[in-house]
Amino acid sequence: QVRLVESGGGLVQAGGSLRLSCAASGSILRINAMVWYRQAPGKQRELVAAISSGGGGSTNYADSVKGRFTISRDNAKNTVYLQMNSLKPEDTAVYYCNAGILSRTATVSKNYWGQGTQVTVSS
Repeated sequence: QVRLVESGGGLVQAGGSLRLSCAASGSILRINAMVWYRQAPGKQRELVAAISSGGGGSTNYADSVKGRFTISRDNAKNTVYLQMNSLKPEDTAVYYCNAGILSRTATVSKNYWGQGTQVTVSS
């Protein structure tokens, strides 16, 4: 069974930093793009950052986090990271990890979500 497990959330003051991790586990054959989303109370879930599966790992960011957040991945560990610097109160949300994963027991990739990790930025 494939799982995504996030960690690293917490409470931080404005201007501070946090590093989120998302580890995929299970019988994995291949992981495609890995993506971080977030959902604030009363708002729709939005894409924060994405990284491709290629060796170069091309990245894409929401305009609201460009220059402050950095996404990276360690393919050997099946893990994606989100380094968040210069955090603002408006970054407060539950952060979710998402990935398309081909397991050893499947013939097509499936979309998996983590359980989410809370990030709270105080002013």
